[in-house]
Amino acid sequence: MSAIDPLAPVHGSPVPGPESRLLVAGVDEAGRGPLAGPLTVAAVVFDPARPRINGLDDSKQLTAAKRELFYGRITERALAWHVVVLEVPDIDRLNIYQATMLGMRLAVEAVAHVAGVAHIDGNRVPAGLPCPGHALIGGDGRDRAIMAASILAKVTRDRMMRVLHETHPEYGFAVHKGYGTPAHLAALDAHGPCPQHRHSFAPVREAAARRAGLGQVALF
Repeated sequence: MSAIDPLAPVHGSPVPGPESRLLVAGVDEAGRGPLAGPLTVAAVVFDPARPRINGLDDSKQLTAAKRELFYGRITERALAWHVVVLEVPDIDRLNIYQATMLGMRLAVEAVAHVAGVAHIDGNRVPAGLPCPGHALIGGDGRDRAIMAASILAKVTRDRMMRVLHETHPEYGFAVHKGYGTPAHLAALDAHGPCPQHRHSFAPVREAAARRAGLGQVALF
């Protein structure tokens, strides 16, 4: 398992202040639903002394160009931020829910030196957080720290999927980012799964079984 985004460094304040207990870490993920590629989880703590970033929103409501723009602003102005990457073997070993919970805990641990509470997008708080946590359904549309985390997680994952596309261009990862689009499902049927596909997901298992069946038929 890779603990950080390999495409961007981890930043944070090395010295926690007494006001840290008042600061919020926003936490969100990208990539729970796709059939291929990593899961990314980000945590962001804003510095109230730094200029506010205007125009933040849920990453799904922003264009790719806007997300890239905000990625730079967030990483420049945040007091601390961290991106956790869980690769396909981790997802298949743990299952996607447990991988998400692990990623969220690791992300919060990385910024807990400057935050006193974590706001988690969704309806579950991971066990073992180093600080109190609150689940916010729809938090990526109403909590600025969660919005920022959703952007960092999404941009990180999209960048990684573009890199994977260079190795496996036949699947179109740069376009659909691993989601189960008709084009992706057709490519799975045509080529079978690659090492970046999640065999814990039914469409991938079924495609692998079909390919194995075709191979058995060809032997007779």
